[in-house]
Amino acid sequence: MVKPQFLLQPLTVAIITALSSATVFAQEQKIQMASLAPIVVTAQSADADNGLIIHADPKQPIQPVPATDGADYLKSIMGFNAIKNGGTNGDVTFRGMFGSRIKILTDGTENLGACPARMDAPTSYIQPESFDKITVIKGPQTVQYANTGSAATVIFEREPEHLTSDKPYRGQASVLMGSYGRIDHNVEAAIGDGTKYMRLNANRSESNSYKDGDGNKIPSSWKRWNADLALGWTPDENTWIELRGGKSDGEAEYAGRSLDGSQFARESLGLHFEKKNINDVIKKIEGQVDYSYNDHIMDNFSLRNPGMVDLNASMGHGGMHHSSGDMGNMQGMDHSMSEPHLVPDKTSMRVTRRTLNSRLAMTTEWNKLSVITGIDSQFNKHGGDMVSPTMNMPFKTDMRFESYGAFSELTYTFNPQNKLVAGARADHVKIDNLRDQMSRSETLPSAFIRLENKNPEHGLKNYIGLGYVERVPDYWEIMRTDYKVAKTNAFNHLDNEKTIQLDLGTQIKHGAWNAWTSAYVGLINDYILMTYDPSKPAGMMNPTISTNVDATIAGAEAGLGYQFTDHLQADVSAMYAWGENTTDHKPLPQIAPLEGRFNLRYVHDKYTLGALWRVVAKQDRISLNQGNIVGYDMNESKAFNTLSLNASYNLTKDVDVAIGIDNVLDKAYTEHLNKAGDAGFGFAANEQFNNIGRNYWARMSMKF
Repeated sequence: MVKPQFLLQPLTVAIITALSSATVFAQEQKIQMASLAPIVVTAQSADADNGLIIHADPKQPIQPVPATDGADYLKSIMGFNAIKNGGTNGDVTFRGMFGSRIKILTDGTENLGACPARMDAPTSYIQPESFDKITVIKGPQTVQYANTGSAATVIFEREPEHLTSDKPYRGQASVLMGSYGRIDHNVEAAIGDGTKYMRLNANRSESNSYKDGDGNKIPSSWKRWNADLALGWTPDENTWIELRGGKSDGEAEYAGRSLDGSQFARESLGLHFEKKNINDVIKKIEGQVDYSYNDHIMDNFSLRNPGMVDLNASMGHGGMHHSSGDMGNMQGMDHSMSEPHLVPDKTSMRVTRRTLNSRLAMTTEWNKLSVITGIDSQFNKHGGDMVSPTMNMPFKTDMRFESYGAFSELTYTFNPQNKLVAGARADHVKIDNLRDQMSRSETLPSAFIRLENKNPEHGLKNYIGLGYVERVPDYWEIMRTDYKVAKTNAFNHLDNEKTIQLDLGTQIKHGAWNAWTSAYVGLINDYILMTYDPSKPAGMMNPTISTNVDATIAGAEAGLGYQFTDHLQADVSAMYAWGENTTDHKPLPQIAPLEGRFNLRYVHDKYTLGALWRVVAKQDRISLNQGNIVGYDMNESKAFNTLSLNASYNLTKDVDVAIGIDNVLDKAYTEHLNKAGDAGFGFAANEQFNNIGRNYWARMSMKF
């Protein structure tokens, strides 16, 4: 692939395009009204829900450079980090927790990835700008969604359309251009009237490989596209029905993996409905059924040049071993041949995941009490194949999951200042390991209780909550690990993970000052821990052993802001997560270090200027060769800091342009959670690849 380096040309083109487009648009529409400048999101601010529940607008530009996927956007919210593979499709962590401990939902449904090593994490199928709102609920403080996440629940949502006969359409579009050939196109358009509508969300994004601060190329190119269509019916103000469907695909080159993703195909179909104000008690009945199919292909030849393999040596004694025991079609091979027989080491693997989610819930109100009660279910099955010079494993469904859940969550308002929120749910989960003909059934309880207080007169909000969650080992923890241990296997020997966590926080606003903090402490019994054997190669060898340990976790996110003048404001925020393996008296692995962000912004009527200084401490609390499905601790990390600058301008009432420079000082650095670079790209063992160097970008957006 040809990967020309971008310097300043696309930035210039984007600005010229924005100016000319805005001029034409203003002339055609005869816009005379002034509008406030857009804000480039650089840091989390004090939130309306005490810091426990965070809301974000994914249609606003963020810095560093606007997001390529769901994980990229979540990194802008305090508490989140990501395990990077290359330029896109990282895997998020929250407060040091990973995987199915973080519930990722799109419009209330779960779309699970298929790769055994999470190359296609759930967030890799999410294009943030296609959604209207992101909600993050920290800790086990809701029970409304199946198999509740113990660390956090993240919901990407689209709002129903409310078009009228007077204005039967609406839409918005954006174009982003940046360094290293980065270009994004996003379009959202809706047409209809007071009773029906049609909405289209479509986007395309691509980038070449970037260079780090030392000028070294990091394999990290990608291309992706996404299209979703929704048909809605609103016969009256209390009724809403929407049928939606979507498709997407992409490819990604990975510096930190031996295979690249040559296909990320998604198909989805869903039916949602709501009926409000049924009577004085029943305020809403809502339901949905959603189907998704992910068809993912990874290989080492579509986006890179494969190495060579000696076929005779591979097929002889001491050759490749695969945990499935299936070496494929080897009949007729002469294992006694001694002459080298070199062939391209072309390896490909196709994996699929089909998921069917359903949910039905009812909201009732009696005086000061509001209750949402419901049931939900999920069915999903996983399959895959693998082809290489030494094997041909045909496609086979290897695992099947089904779960049924019931929940009830109530809110009791004592008075305008105080309320109680509490809930409980139970999930029955059945897992069939079709590869080894085994089954496992579990009943998983979860519950929480939370007190909230607000005093508007003094600008004060507080909360304190206690939650409990049980989690069954997920697909990756079962199938990615070396389960031939002590004559048992991960399918049976891993106990359910049990988390009890205290969350508390406060928000204060006084004059020009505002401050917030959100802290937690938790005990995790039977925490599922991965231990890697560095002497074993990665891939189908399953070089990890999964075990249960007990753990203690704690940490906080906090922020402080000050309004110097009507136009100048500053804020500083920080996050810290800590974890201890109390069974072995070692730190929990794969926890990002202490991080602080300083944000300075000048806001005028039509333009803004901003600076973001990110400071990250070293991480010396590691557990060597231990981690999660995607990464493990390989060494201590170094401290670093980066400076980014941005500006935005409101060209007309509905046309905005934003520009930015990330990593202004062109520093060479690596995040603690970055994966080690693949040897095929020349990286040494345990050498982590660096993040992007200086990066220019410009984004124009328009509403109509």
